[in-house]
Amino acid sequence: MNIPSDLKYTKDHEWIKIEGDTATVGITDFAQGELGDIVYVEVETLDETLDIEEVFGTVEAVKTVSDLFLPLSGEITEFNESLEDEPEKVNTDPYGDGWMIKIKFSDASEIDNLLSADDYKALIGA
Repeated sequence: MNIPSDLKYTKDHEWIKIEGDTATVGITDFAQGELGDIVYVEVETLDETLDIEEVFGTVEAVKTVSDLFLPLSGEITEFNESLEDEPEKVNTDPYGDGWMIKIKFSDASEIDNLLSADDYKALIGA
């Protein structure tokens, strides 16, 4: 299982890559494996400002639909539109082409509450 050490994680299985005041967000390799074949990713919150842990979208797999929770408060500035035609990118490359959104976060102190790779490994028992 791939858990890159340069990313941050949430207990809800999202990963976060911090670059300046922007964060790229997706779901972890563990999460996509648990969900199975992903058939649809929906994000209707583009250009909206949401609080930490609010639902920003959903990911639909063959047998289930799961909410996606915002890991940091801020404005959703970008959605990975390639997922509209190729949602399976979340399965094949969750940390690369399978990213979901970019946010301009509003409270950098929230980053301190995110999990490190080691913390996330402990959470999932890896």
